[in-house]
Amino acid sequence: MAAAETPSAALRRRDLCSRGIRLAGKMRSDVADLLDVYVERQGLDASANVAALDGVPAAAAERWGEQTESQRLLDNLAAYRAFRALLTEMLEEQRDQAGPADTALREALAAVLLQVSAFAYHLEELLRLESRGPPGEEGARPPAGPRLGLGLFERKLRGLGVLRELAQWAVRSARDLRQLSKPGPGGTAAVPAGPAESQ
Repeated sequence: MAAAETPSAALRRRDLCSRGIRLAGKMRSDVADLLDVYVERQGLDASANVAALDGVPAAAAERWGEQTESQRLLDNLAAYRAFRALLTEMLEEQRDQAGPADTALREALAAVLLQVSAFAYHLEELLRLESRGPPGEEGARPPAGPRLGLGLFERKLRGLGVLRELAQWAVRSARDLRQLSKPGPGGTAAVPAGPAESQ
């Protein structure tokens, strides 16, 4: 944020950060519940190993404590825009596999998708406190190419990986927003711990 931030803007930023931290905490809890439902309904092993996935933003960040406030917000916004597209895709796949027993899974996916969309909007509000505002959404949708040839089991594993990474982003987002709400120039004082630690 600008160094000459007014008191009203500072209060607005702290309020947005506080509400964002609560939203991230609720989202982390709901994604954990969704993971349980997803593993059960898809017949997966909860401890299944999923390799890094193309198009899925990683929550881990190098030199996290050195990031500027703008970098934190932009990284978060890009991630949640990508997750919005990924969850939309997962929900469409679940509807294609329509079955009465999968209603709970589809409803849980839809609820988390709404939270992700709301959180992305919340981040945009924080960026609007900067003069340039949030960036456009060009390239926000992950490339579809690598998934075209995936079989059913591979798509299930990919969904598991998406949800796991989203849970880690919820943890990172809460830490980012706590960092931004600290007093000081841009709230960028370094902290020792990394962003994607479990709670």
